[in-house]
Amino acid sequence: MRFAAKGTTLRAITGAFGPRYIASRAAYAVAGHAALDAFANDRQARDAVVLACFGDPGLAALKEVSPVPVVGMAEASILQACAIGHRFSIVTGGERWQSMLEEFVASHGLTSRLASVRTVAPTGADIARDPKAAMALLAKGCNACVKEDGADVVILGGAGLAGLAAKLKDQVDAPLLDGVACAISMAEGLAKQKPVKAALGALAKPAPVDSVNLSKGLSKLLGSP
Repeated sequence: MRFAAKGTTLRAITGAFGPRYIASRAAYAVAGHAALDAFANDRQARDAVVLACFGDPGLAALKEVSPVPVVGMAEASILQACAIGHRFSIVTGGERWQSMLEEFVASHGLTSRLASVRTVAPTGADIARDPKAAMALLAKGCNACVKEDGADVVILGGAGLAGLAAKLKDQVDAPLLDGVACAISMAEGLAKQKPVKAALGALAKPAPVDSVNLSKGLSKLLGSP
């Protein structure tokens, strides 16, 4: 399934290290480092960056150091969900993610708009390997969000669930959002607007700092000579 508009070129970059799947706060922290490292060591031009990991590890840090817009899957999804309905739910794979995503939504000041976070037993990686096996579980979880939790919109969270919203939409009694599609569409819109990098404020470029034992690219990005 193609999520990008005609004329948009997507280039995938994978972290050089870290856990293969994020299932804990510890793994999440490592993933943030890996995302920064991948960004720092990629030298090709870009108009925007999509952090293609639901939960957005390292998002604020990437926004600090990037001269172009950086969009996270989770952030883009919850913002678009709020534009569509009053309350939203998130359905994802991996039980540990429930509390982690509740904390994420709270960090954006949107707890009052969150109806629920529901998880299914298979991890996002498991679902990506065999999506058909998880379809019934996902549909059940999404409908429970609507009928039991009061969600107006349901987000399918996780890169491993990309493309499944389109396949499940006729089985769920509310709009379904695909995290990857939300992030790409938001990144495309921001790339067209070409906002300037903030010179002041919370996400302005940080002052240089010396570092040790980081990759060459990341060390340079942080300002080490």
